[in-house]
Amino acid sequence: MSIQHDVVIIGGGAIGCATAVFLRAAGVPRVCVIEPDPTYAKAATPMATGGCRRLFALPENIRMSQFSIEYYKNFAQHVAVDGYAPDVQWKERGYLFIGGPQHADVLEQNARVQEAEGVKIELLDRAAIAARYPWMRNDDLALGVLSPEDGWLDPNSVLQGFRHKAQATGVTFLRDRAVDLYVRGRRIVEIELASGARVRGDHVVNAAGCWSASIAKLVGVDLPVNPMRRFEHYVELAHELPADMPLIKDPDRLIIRPEGKGYAVGLVKSDEPRGFNFEVEPSWFQDVVWPACAARVKAFEELKLVREWAGLYDECELDGNMILGHCEGGPENFLVACGFSGHGLMHAPAVGRGLAELVVRGRFESIELTRMGYQRVIEDNPYRERGIL
Repeated sequence: MSIQHDVVIIGGGAIGCATAVFLRAAGVPRVCVIEPDPTYAKAATPMATGGCRRLFALPENIRMSQFSIEYYKNFAQHVAVDGYAPDVQWKERGYLFIGGPQHADVLEQNARVQEAEGVKIELLDRAAIAARYPWMRNDDLALGVLSPEDGWLDPNSVLQGFRHKAQATGVTFLRDRAVDLYVRGRRIVEIELASGARVRGDHVVNAAGCWSASIAKLVGVDLPVNPMRRFEHYVELAHELPADMPLIKDPDRLIIRPEGKGYAVGLVKSDEPRGFNFEVEPSWFQDVVWPACAARVKAFEELKLVREWAGLYDECELDGNMILGHCEGGPENFLVACGFSGHGLMHAPAVGRGLAELVVRGRFESIELTRMGYQRVIEDNPYRERGIL
C-alpha cells in the first residue's frame, strides 16, 4: 500500500530541499522528499563554487539572483529552528567580469539591463581596472563590470540548512530512489522506489539534477539535460593578494576567488564529454587552469595546489538555462526543476518559491518565469544568456 502526499519531490539537493521549505511555508501539509544519498557524495551542491551574482543578461536570472542573494544574506534567520541557525559564511566582496575589445559591447549592453533591474554596478575601463587592481594583467582588457554587492558562500551549509529546516517543519525524507512512475490518464498516480515501497503525490517535482532526464523519460518527457564534469581547485600562493579581492570571471569561464588562506580557481571545459565521470584530470589544471590564472594574475605563477576535485553540472544542452515548471504533453501533475548549468545553488531560494507558487496558486506570482519553461524545449527555441556564462 502506498502512502499519499500532497507533493513528492524527487531529489533532495539544494533545489529539492529549498522547494520543500517553501512548500511548507506556503501551507502545503504533506511534503515528501526522495533522496538516495543523504551524504550527498555525488551531488552537485557540495562541489559548487558557491558564487552568487546578479551579473546576468536575462531579467529572470537577475530577478532570481536579487531575491536569492538577499535570502542568503539572512539565511540563518530564514531556516533557524530549535537553536540551529547555520552560518553560510557569506562573503560580499563582489563579482568582477572582465573582457577584451571583442566582448566590451556585450558587457556594456548587459550592464544596462542590470542597471534597469536595480543592480548596483560599476563600469571600469582599462585605466580604472589598472588603478584599482594593479596586481592583475590588464593590457588585453577593454572593460570590467563590478557588482560590489555580490559574493559567495559555503554550499554545504546552504544544503544542510534547507534540509534541516524542511525536516523540522514536518517534511518526510525517504532514503530511497525513484525507479518508476506510473501514469493513468494524464496524471502520475504512483511512484515506485528501489526498496519496493510506493508513494503517491498530488504533485510530483523532478529535482533530480543530473539524473532528471532519466526520471522524466519514465513519463515520456524528453529533457535536454546531461551531466557535465567540471573541476574545482584550491591553491595557495607565496604572496597573498589584497583581502578585498573580488571574484574574477572572464569570457573563457575562468574563475578566481579568495577562499580561506588561499584561492578557489576553475575553468569550465565546455566540450567535456557528457556523462557521470567524477575522475580528476590533473593535466587540466597543469596545462590549462594554472597558465590561465598566471596569465591573468602574476602572483599565480608561484602556487601550491592543495586540493582538486570533480563535480557535475546538470547542463541544459538547449541554452544553458534552467527548465522550470510543467511539461506540455507530459503528466499534468509533473513539474521539473533542472538544467541549471552551474546556477542552481545561487537561484535555489527563488526556484523553491516559484515552484511553491505553481503548486499552490497554479502560476508564478513573485517573478514571472514562464520563459524558463519546457515550452521552449518543444519549440526548439533557446533562451540564452549573452556574454559571460
